[in-house]
Parts: sequence; C-alpha cells; structure tokens
Amino acid sequence: MSKERERGMSVIVKTVTRLTVGLILLYGVYVVLHGHITPGGGFAGGVIIALSFINLDLAFGKRVSSGILSKEGTGVIEAMGALLFLALALIGMKYGIFFKNFMHPDGEPGELVSAGIIPLENIAIALKVGAGLFGIFLTLIAAQKFEAEKK
Repeated sequence: MSKERERGMSVIVKTVTRLTVGLILLYGVYVVLHGHITPGGGFAGGVIIALSFINLDLAFGKRVSSGILSKEGTGVIEAMGALLFLALALIGMKYGIFFKNFMHPDGEPGELVSAGIIPLENIAIALKVGAGLFGIFLTLIAAQKFEAEKK
C-alpha cells in the first residue's frame, strides 16, 4: 500500500467527501450571495465554506487541505475580509454616513441585485469568518499533534 493511500481516512470517507465537498462549498457561496434576501449571510455562509475545507482536511489529511489553503493563507484572506468590510464602511463616509448604502440606495425589495453594498459586506464577512474558522481548526490540529509528540 502506498504512503498516499495510508494518509487520511478510509476509501469510503474519501469517496463521499469527493462527492459532497463541492456541493457544500457551493451551498456556502449560495448562502453568502443570497443573505440579504433569505436567512443566512456572511457569517453562516462563511461557516459552511470553512466546513468544506475542514471536511477535506479530515478526510484526506493535511497535505491536501494545506495545498489548497495554508495556515498563512487563511491569515491573509481573513485580513482581506476585514479590510474590505472596513473599506466599504469608510466609503460610505464620503456620502455622509458610516456604512451608507451608496451603490443602490433605492433598491427593489426581494431582488437579487437591489441591496447595494450589503452583498459585498456579506462577502467580506464570509472571507473573515471562513478563513478565521479554518485557521482556528488548523491551529487546534497542530496543537493536538504537538501535545501527542510531547508525551
């Protein structure tokens, strides 16, 4: 048996993960983009997106998930989400109010592109929450391995 096959969980778990992880990620993106119309938004969608990466890590091991998104990468994405959130809020100051909805202030209720900066704010929050949660997961895994090696 090769070393790659030994890493991660069983073939059944890996197969189910291959089939579902894309759908989980897509659902997270859906929740983020429709958060101003339906229940959900940046936080809930960010958690779902992070869970898709956590699922990859648990099923295939650290090599696969860190090849997609490393611990350092999560910090960069988390910082980008925070900066985007703050930048959108500060741009509203140009129009007189912090967090002013400057893009589409008179939107049609229930329409997808009627919310102005709210979907952009949801995207920023999803980046911050998703990357932060996955970074916390990676840190906890590293701490657990460190404790196991100490014993």
